Amino acid sequence: MSRTVLREALRTLTSKGLVESRPKVGTRVRSREAWNLLDADVLDWYARVAPPLAFALKLQEMREMIEPYAAQLAAGAHDDVSFADLADAHAAMTDARNVDEWVRADLRFHLAVLAACRNELLVPLGTLIERTLEGQLRVNAKRADVFNAALPDHTKVFDAIARRDASTAREAMAALLRVTRERIEG
Repeated sequence: MSRTVLREALRTLTSKGLVESRPKVGTRVRSREAWNLLDADVLDWYARVAPPLAFALKLQEMREMIEPYAAQLAAGAHDDVSFADLADAHAAMTDARNVDEWVRADLRFHLAVLAACRNELLVPLGTLIERTLEGQLRVNAKRADVFNAALPDHTKVFDAIARRDASTAREAMAALLRVTRERIEG
């Protein structure tokens, strides 16, 4: 391996908070608390080695903090384009014939809710957690009695956003995420 490649690799790992380099001391791995878990690569790598249940619950906590409020915002802020994306995702959930189709549609639905907020700071959060969220959605679909058991709960969120009923959208998303938490814990 050339020195240039090694330097670039260390620069990348440093920018992600994983290592630190100091003159006359060398390079060392930083503690997990210093890692930039809001970096998509680091989050993906961490998800692969973290205890699965503990990681799923941490991801769920983040979703519970963000998604109900995002649904509330989406109800008031969506435009024709973002609502069409949400409607397409909901229709794909309704039409899903197996777990794989359901998971792809479910992921699109949650990302579309974030996009419908029309807050450019929330959209990257969806992109950030997309890979790890997909895994969580797959596990939850497999733990349910049937893979699309959460469709009625998603429909409540969708209908509230369609009616521009912000408080009901927030409550419906919070209820949906409570069921998700129960599946994770169960």
